[in-house]
Amino acid sequence: MNTFPQQATLTSAHVTGPLPGPGSAELLAHQELNESNARTYPRHLPIAIAEGSGAFVRDVDDNVFIDFLAGAGVLSLGHSHPELVEVVAAQLRRLSHGLDFPTPAKDAFMTAQLSMLPWGLADRMKIHFCGPTGANAVDAAVKLCKTATGRADIVCFQGAFHGSSTVGMALTGLVEQKQPVANGMPGVHFFQYSYCAQCPLGLHPETCSTNCVLFLEHSLKDPLGGIPLPAAVIMEMVQGEGGVVPATAEFARTVRRVTRELGIPLIIDEIQTGCGRTGTWFAFEQYGIEPDVIVASKALSGIGLPVALIIYNKDLDRWLPGAHTGTFRGNQLAFAAGAAAVEIIRRDDVLGNVRSRGAQIALLLAPLAGNAWVREVRGRGLMWGIEFADPETGRPAGELARAVQRNALDLGLILECGGRDDCVVRLLPPLNITEEIVHTACGLLLAAIAEQSSIADQRAIAGHRTTTGAAR
Repeated sequence: MNTFPQQATLTSAHVTGPLPGPGSAELLAHQELNESNARTYPRHLPIAIAEGSGAFVRDVDDNVFIDFLAGAGVLSLGHSHPELVEVVAAQLRRLSHGLDFPTPAKDAFMTAQLSMLPWGLADRMKIHFCGPTGANAVDAAVKLCKTATGRADIVCFQGAFHGSSTVGMALTGLVEQKQPVANGMPGVHFFQYSYCAQCPLGLHPETCSTNCVLFLEHSLKDPLGGIPLPAAVIMEMVQGEGGVVPATAEFARTVRRVTRELGIPLIIDEIQTGCGRTGTWFAFEQYGIEPDVIVASKALSGIGLPVALIIYNKDLDRWLPGAHTGTFRGNQLAFAAGAAAVEIIRRDDVLGNVRSRGAQIALLLAPLAGNAWVREVRGRGLMWGIEFADPETGRPAGELARAVQRNALDLGLILECGGRDDCVVRLLPPLNITEEIVHTACGLLLAAIAEQSSIADQRAIAGHRTTTGAAR
């Protein structure tokens, strides 16, 4: 059994009444009055958070929840990890902002990040610090590849999510997000991703030899394919917002082979999968490939302090001074915490814990194979998704997934939804989550799924009776 140092103020989930409680309801109403309509999480998770500790958060009404969202994967070592809090406090007294000047904190952070790369890769790579968001790092990666190659077009994949900036949104598959915003970045080409549960080519997984990637290869090599040689191909190894869809090994390796053959830089977006989320420091390590550019952000500091970077092959380092800047690219607090987080992750074998807890989740959720409403349970490490679909029509059951999310919240478990029509319930716990908490959380999740699946069955039966009666 793994144990990790955490604050002891919050140790178990308990919800004492209907949600939102009165205190949360007041703050949610105040938020609606004053904050942008673009806010998202409180719409489906109606609580106001007062504090967090380890894998738990407490709302202002003293309800305590197991947090399997963890800041959308940002809090790799949980809320308020005591060692990281001390490191940040010490750095705050020393220096908090340093633009792109070299500092001891920044140098230690860079050394730590490069040390986590596969053997030999670090010698060929450089780091560029971006603005504080992952989207800004995506922008930087695209700008770098366009500058280095002199080309314009970018290839990406259906189901991808690369951020909400103009460039990130252009590379993102979510049509709803980009529809209201005209004149996005031109020259973007979307291809099918290896989403075998819903094969984009309508093929059966057992007979398909990842034909979707062969279509990509043919299109890029065909002189009448209509796509100029692109500046880059950008890909997630596990599509996060797209519904926790891991690339198949053949798909990823073929993309790497084709891009190498054609001299196309391959950008791997590790914003959500990086820093140990899938059981290796970066997810691409599990596929036996090496990217030309790695995009990282989210969990780099381990404690939620913003920092984003790209790690790229030195051969691409052709841009001029000031080519991509950002006032807040020198976050010394994040650097200090990030370097310490790497030490803790090594010391406590956190990556080993990710793999063990991932195997535990797979085992605990295995009974869902018998649930007619569950299309697939899939994941890597501590990044999991449960996809819901109508057993008769096969259509995404987003309403059911949202009902499961809300039912779980009422039981004391915070989850997120994603994928097509939000039909995938997602699990992103802290990487140092314990065996006991995983067991409790999965129990709550299974209870929520059982209850909401039963309700969905009853509605389906009632609907069938109504339809049959009308037909008569």
